[in-house]
Amino acid sequence: MPGYAVVDVEATGRSPWRHRVVEVAVVMLDRFLRAEAEFTTLLDPEGPVGPTHVHRITQSEVAGAPRFRDIAPHLLELLTGRLLVGHHVSCDHAFLEREFDRLGVALPPVPTLCTMRLARDLLPTATGFGLRACAEAAGLPPYAEHTALGDARTTAALLRHCAAPHPAHPARSQEWTRVLGEAAGLAWPRLAPVRVPPARRARVNAPVALPVPGPSGGVA
Repeated sequence: MPGYAVVDVEATGRSPWRHRVVEVAVVMLDRFLRAEAEFTTLLDPEGPVGPTHVHRITQSEVAGAPRFRDIAPHLLELLTGRLLVGHHVSCDHAFLEREFDRLGVALPPVPTLCTMRLARDLLPTATGFGLRACAEAAGLPPYAEHTALGDARTTAALLRHCAAPHPAHPARSQEWTRVLGEAAGLAWPRLAPVRVPPARRARVNAPVALPVPGPSGGVA
């Protein structure tokens, strides 16, 4: 059945070519935007975890976590036939594409839907177009920022908000239906399954407190 795969990644830096994914989440929605399932795990980036002050992931947390290659088969199963959704989805897509490329796996030209772009048209009162500002403008509750699952869940909620009928975009639902059909018809690669349990953060349901700048401008 066609549906959406709402994705979010946390990474060791900003470049898909130089940095690695350290956490990934996928929230599965059916074609009517009803929740079906979700998956998340921390990942061993096989190197430094990067900006802990942003994603709040420490080196000790990823010790023993699966590597991307370990969860790649399951991730392919989750994404197959789905329209890929994200907030600034080109970034998440680029990191995933590069991680699969490292394994010699080429992803198909999967259609994407960006909630940041939708928000620019549909949330004129937003103070910015980052996920937090868009969520606040849409009246969504606080969430665990900069956790892959917290961000993916909120992106899914933002997608539902943007899917509401809007007089300025009367044909939006028809366009989404068309693109869902395109995504469902793509041929995806498969990998032999690997049985490695996911490694999850202790808490993702409560909002994550961002670090407070110290007197010298560092993190307190």
